[in-house]
Amino acid sequence: MATGIITCVPGESSIKDNPVIACLDRLKEFDSVSIDGPLRDEDFDEISSLFNNLNELCSSQESGNAAIAIKHGAVDLTCSICSKIKTSTRSNRVVVPCFKALAVLIRDIQSTEKFRNCTGPNIVVDILRGSSSDSDLLDAGFAVVSAAATGNEVVKQLFMELKIDEFILQVLNRESKTTIRALYDAICALLTPDDYRVVASQVYGYARTFAKLGIATALTEALQAGIGSDSLVSASTALKAIAVNDEICKSIAETGGIDTLLRCIDDSGEQGNKTAAKTCCSLLSKLAGSDSNKSTIVEKRGLDKLITLAQRFSDDPLVIQEVMLIISIICLRSPDHAAKAIEAGAGDLAVQAMKRFPVAAQMQRNACNMIRNIAVRNAENRTILLANGIEKLIRTVKANNETCRAAATDALRDLGLDNYNN
Repeated sequence: MATGIITCVPGESSIKDNPVIACLDRLKEFDSVSIDGPLRDEDFDEISSLFNNLNELCSSQESGNAAIAIKHGAVDLTCSICSKIKTSTRSNRVVVPCFKALAVLIRDIQSTEKFRNCTGPNIVVDILRGSSSDSDLLDAGFAVVSAAATGNEVVKQLFMELKIDEFILQVLNRESKTTIRALYDAICALLTPDDYRVVASQVYGYARTFAKLGIATALTEALQAGIGSDSLVSASTALKAIAVNDEICKSIAETGGIDTLLRCIDDSGEQGNKTAAKTCCSLLSKLAGSDSNKSTIVEKRGLDKLITLAQRFSDDPLVIQEVMLIISIICLRSPDHAAKAIEAGAGDLAVQAMKRFPVAAQMQRNACNMIRNIAVRNAENRTILLANGIEKLIRTVKANNETCRAAATDALRDLGLDNYNN
């Protein structure tokens, strides 16, 4: 009877020939000796090399090597070796490859539970706190935090109990010139409700804690470096994860968040940086959920800047749909904002984009939602949109794309058309 468990690959006569198992067996020999005990420099070099090898072997999901390693105790073994490493110049060169291997090994609920059961959160946080001036170690360590917190509510809670939020703020405030990429990933992992075994996640409370502590402010300041910064996209994504309520969204705006994002939107358009454009728009759409922020965006000519961005990326429906989402949110329950959106060119944007990208479902849906919010409380806007031929475009979308049907129906209704259900 087949078990479905991979033990060796073609060409290997036994599991002992598997390079993953050979690597783990050698590491077990070192684990039996205290890392800061009678080890020579060449021993540290070999341990580092073994972890680098393990990382390389397990990085590819298709290889199946990570599953083999986890089955044969790799997570427990790596945590055990980590726990024996004391912060010192001599042993620190082992920690980075050790952390990198651990981040690759932790990839599902089975491995995150193994990490939790061998006190992995405590081990990692202790090492991070003891080596907080080493940017490479911080990056590797936060990669472990990100991997371990993903999909596991209990691990998220353990990291919060260990005051990882306070340490994150400490690193953000100090690392002004050095980008710790994995730190932003860790923030997102800690604040994402992705453990579907849990009915009510605590991550929204964690997000409020992050904001109250000052992490939102620190991330907003990080954005001020602009699109030339390596951290712009990551910091924007992390800040979006923290912006979970109106109060936090307003506080981000009050510390310059909207000014910074609008500047980055201008710059990303001028420099043709689609990734930065989409990321900044995604965060701005979250901040626009606050009524006071909507007015701020409009007052700062944000609608004009968004339309200009869409024109510069007229070949990319992904950028256009982000722009449409923001305009839709800004116009919700606000006839004045809707009038300004039409003046800025939102109606023309909808017509041109719906014609050009008939099969871009999400963009078409966002267009329909934007149209209804522009039209529902503004008779003049309805007249302008209908005169531009928007009805035919919406009916075409409704007929040809099932996922857009409800949004298209709502748009036809809010345009004042009696036969919107046809």
